Amino acid sequence: MTEKSPEAHGLDAVPVLDLDPLIDDLGTRIIVCCGAGGVGKTTTAAALGVRAAERGRRVVVLTIDPARRLAQSMGIDSLDNTPRKVDGIKGSDGGELHAMMLDMKRTFDEIVEAHAEPDRARAILENPFYQSLSAGFAGTQEYMAMEKLGQLRARDEWDLIVVDTPPSRSALDFLDAPKRLGSFLDGKFIKLLMAPAKVGGRAGMKFLNVGMSMMTGTLGKLLGGQFLKDVQTFVAAMDTMFGGFRTRADATYKLLQAPGTAFLVVATPERDALREAAYFVERLAAEEMPLAGLVLNRVHGSAAARLSAERARAAAENLDEGRIVDQGAGKTERGGSPATEPEHEPSDLATAATAAPPVHQAAPTADPAQESAGDVAEHTEHGDDTDVRHLTAGLLRLHAERMRVLAREQRTRDRFTALHPEVAVTEVAALPGDVHDLAGLRAIGDRLTAGR
Repeated sequence: MTEKSPEAHGLDAVPVLDLDPLIDDLGTRIIVCCGAGGVGKTTTAAALGVRAAERGRRVVVLTIDPARRLAQSMGIDSLDNTPRKVDGIKGSDGGELHAMMLDMKRTFDEIVEAHAEPDRARAILENPFYQSLSAGFAGTQEYMAMEKLGQLRARDEWDLIVVDTPPSRSALDFLDAPKRLGSFLDGKFIKLLMAPAKVGGRAGMKFLNVGMSMMTGTLGKLLGGQFLKDVQTFVAAMDTMFGGFRTRADATYKLLQAPGTAFLVVATPERDALREAAYFVERLAAEEMPLAGLVLNRVHGSAAARLSAERARAAAENLDEGRIVDQGAGKTERGGSPATEPEHEPSDLATAATAAPPVHQAAPTADPAQESAGDVAEHTEHGDDTDVRHLTAGLLRLHAERMRVLAREQRTRDRFTALHPEVAVTEVAALPGDVHDLAGLRAIGDRLTAGR
């Protein structure tokens, strides 16, 4: 980490996130892209996967994005729960790229099939409560993402796994899901349902007759008798598997804390996205998980940043009001009277306001009713000049708005860097359009690793 001078501020005050050494390091086995929804995690994960594969790594990208943009950008008709090889990778030294999209229900089914006898597995898979749980229980998607990550890592077929975390209301769900599902499976409700099967003899029958009858009567009214019966059947069938869920969740959690894992927090330069990014940075630190840095995505820029928003607006107003900009003196005049605008350096407005032609004054004719061909041409030229002025004024106003956006993004970013000066940052310039192929992903990869 480069030591920063006391006068440094903004991006100058924080280290640069250099991603090429990270993906080139064979010790890096897992990269987790996390952050708020809609900040470009999927595209970032895919771009890193492409770049790593083309630099010689054997990579699998695990996405949980239901929009299927990853498949389209990689030239694959569709992705499913099985990794598929991506063609068109210009890799060296055996570099390959595979991609898959999490099917949370199929992943849950695979766990049941792998850890239960065939008859019991069939009973579980056909149970209505299990079907509801595996398809839509809160936190199931995040938990199954963790399960799939553990499965991929255990296979040791790839030397780098890039994970695109689930789109969710909170970026913390990915880390919380194993504990939350484990708490549900270990909770009082489940234990109460399991208790009759674990208590034998009269004590068990007494518990069944008194405790279960009370609970069944109450819950049966709330949930329906058949639903409660389905839950009890599910719990009885899953009894031997509950401990396995918690064990695997703990193992994957420790895997995320291991030195071979790197977290990338992805955010856009917007207040809400960076607020959640800051919260995630703090959470990762509290959980002792390795943070590589922040990817600040879709950052806007301007090749004419020397022209401020205020000067661009003033120049646009001059043009709309028919003022003439004197490039030599750097002053605006109207009707020969000095303007009250402050003087500007010629270079500030040379590409904008001074480009507008002056207003042409038509010479009076002896007979206004008669116009020569020259008069008509002069009026036509005057109309063209007016169009040019209006167009130039519009461009100046667009530039002024762009400069306001830049200023807002910089203020938002600087608040984050002031709070977390230890976090390395890389900025990714916004593209003019969406990414829809490997060439676009390579372009994102170039921007991710371009430094500052």
